[in-house]
Parts: sequence; C-alpha cells; structure tokens
Amino acid sequence: MRGKVAPLSASRAGVDAKGKPDAVLVPAVKAVPGMPPVVDPSNVYSEIGPTHLSPAVRGDLQRVYVPNLRTNDVSVIDPVAMKVVDRFKVGYGPQHVIPGWDLRTLWVANNAERRNDGSLTPIDPATGKPGPSVPVDDPYNMYFTPDGKSAIVVAEARHRLDFRDPHTMAMQYAIDVPQCGGINHAEFSMDGRYALFTCEFDGSLAKIDLAERKVLGYLKLNMPSTRLKEGNGTPGIPGADEVCSSKKGMPQDVRMSPDGKRYYIADMEADGVHVVDGDAMRQIGFIPAGLGTHGLYPSRDGKFLYIANRGTHRIHGKRKGPGSVAVLDFATGQIVKRWTVPGGGSPDMGNVSADGKWLWLSGRFDDVVYRFDTTSGEVRQIAVGGEPHGLTVWPQPGRYSLGHTGNLR
Repeated sequence: MRGKVAPLSASRAGVDAKGKPDAVLVPAVKAVPGMPPVVDPSNVYSEIGPTHLSPAVRGDLQRVYVPNLRTNDVSVIDPVAMKVVDRFKVGYGPQHVIPGWDLRTLWVANNAERRNDGSLTPIDPATGKPGPSVPVDDPYNMYFTPDGKSAIVVAEARHRLDFRDPHTMAMQYAIDVPQCGGINHAEFSMDGRYALFTCEFDGSLAKIDLAERKVLGYLKLNMPSTRLKEGNGTPGIPGADEVCSSKKGMPQDVRMSPDGKRYYIADMEADGVHVVDGDAMRQIGFIPAGLGTHGLYPSRDGKFLYIANRGTHRIHGKRKGPGSVAVLDFATGQIVKRWTVPGGGSPDMGNVSADGKWLWLSGRFDDVVYRFDTTSGEVRQIAVGGEPHGLTVWPQPGRYSLGHTGNLR
C-alpha cells in the first residue's frame, strides 16, 4: 500500500510487492463521537486543500470580511477587484469574523471591552449581508467543539469559556479557567478530545478536557534568553537583539503540526513560536520568527506555517512598524522565507485564499489589509476601517470549522 494510510493499531514500516521499503503507515485516529473522521493522520490539514471546497460553500460570495475594532464596523473586500465593496456597522468592538462549524454563517465577535453589551453579528456568506446581532457576554473570540454541538465563546475578561448552542447562542454550560488571564486563541487535538488555549496575560497555556468539561492543567512558557529590540523586525541581523528582560510571554495564536505531535504558539513578547508537546503538556523548543509574533496560518498543502509578526511588543503599536511574515517549513522546523511590508506595517490576523496563492492579513496599526503573494512575498494593500483585526477569507476549503478566522479541517 504505497503512500496510503492504513488503520493500524501502531505505526510501522512495511514493504511493497517488490520488496522495497514502503511508506511509514500511520495509525488511524479514534476521534470523539460526532466529529468527522480524520482522513490522513499524517496531515491534519489534508482536507483544506484547494480542491476540497465543500458543496455547502460553492454558492457563497468570494469576499474578505474585515472587522474594524475602532470604528465598530466590517469592511467587505472583493478579492478579485481588490477593493472594498461594502461596509456595515456591527456591535461594539468587533474582534474576529468566525466561520460557523457548518460553514453556513460567519459570526462577527463584538466583545464590547470594558462594557456589558457584547454581541455576535451573523453574516450570510451567500449574500455578504449581516443579520440582527445576538446579545452574548464578552465574546472576544469563538471556536466550535469538533462534533459541532457547541460554540465556545471565549469570554476573555471573565476567565471563562462559555459553551453555547451553535445556532441560537443560548447558553449550555461554562468552564471557568481562573489561572488563564487573557484567555485568547485555541487549537484542538487531532482526535478532538482536548484543546489548548493561550493565556495572553499569564504567559501560559491552559489544557481543556472537552469530554469531562474541565481544566486539565496549565503550562508556563519559557522565555528565550534574547529577543528583538523594539524597532528591529528581523532576527539574525547584528545589533537587532537584546537581552530578554520580560519574565513572562504574551502568547497569541496557536496551531498544530500536520501530524498533531507539536503545537506552535505565537508569542508577542518572545518574538517567535514556542513548540509544545500537547499530550505531555511540556515545552520542547522555540523558534525565533520576528518582532511581535502574533498570527499563525498553515498553507493549503500543509507544508508551511505562515507567521505574522506585528512589528512591536506593544498592544497598541505605531504606524509603519517593522512588521513581517516568516514562513516555517513544518518538516524541518526552520524559517525558510521572510517577507517584509515595503515602508513598514503591522501584519496581524487573517487567512489564506482558497487556492493557496494569497495570504490575507489585517494591518492592525495601519488601517489597511495586506495581500501577500505566497510564492514571491509581494505585497498589495487596501485601505479599510479603523484598527482592523481578525479578518476571514471566504469561502475556504474544508469540511467543518473549528472557529477563529477559519481553522477548518
């Protein structure tokens, strides 16, 4: 069975009909009930390739939806025309645009920071138009359980995960995560049994048992001995580094290696990605990436991880900073490309186009959106509203959404 995955009880190497070494066969994954099966255990991203558009999305408009935090609205970009074609008001403080588990609704998370009128605004991806907002407490971000039974509203200010009906957003139950200050972004294990959430203000991770509905533990992330000086965006340049005086990190996005064995955690204070064994809950490495490492996006073939570096350690940075994108080769663990923004910028959050040719990222401090060519790194910009944040590109390939700006599988 050359190049295919077999449902074995353990990994092994075999031989083909001619006695030559066969590919390593990977054991099947026993997923939680209700979760779509893992097609290729060696590549969790196997179903997000360009040819894997779900029939559910084939009538949807090709658009980029950009939540503008400071102007409380969403800019809608036609990626072919490369211009804003619509803009509509939503709730207060929109942070992310989040595809629903069934791919039929895009949710704008309006977390109303320091207020009590948070909400979720649904967008119909077939028309690109919003519907009435649903009152929801503190929705900084949102994910979905792998079986699709619950939306997980990340109530950052409450140190809490609120599990809600994925359509009506009625409350089902909550999990308190008291030692996770600034609970933020998440990634789910390949079998769907647990999730790792970043704790932005505690410099740590929280591991959540989704079946038992409890916190399994926390992991404090180790800081590197050096990091980049403010104003210097690229590692390895003489004089760019300084002694890292920060005692704790500021972890942001988190994504899994294709084989599910490692988790990469972006850290704005550490200027790189921590590498963590999620099963054992221990840190096993660190990779410098760029100043203010923030967002993580796998390529459509699952070979590379695009790392957005915001260009500052500060939560509120200046315009035209030394922001960049680093490209990590999953197989080697090495940074193989670096792309800068001509004239400076602040690449933040977004996703990859369905065909894999473009990486779309918000320019958090520059009120623009960037489109990076994933082959050459060439950048084009489009002006949007005030302080764009977690944009999503739609449609995207995949069978179901785990949330955020389009963590599909």
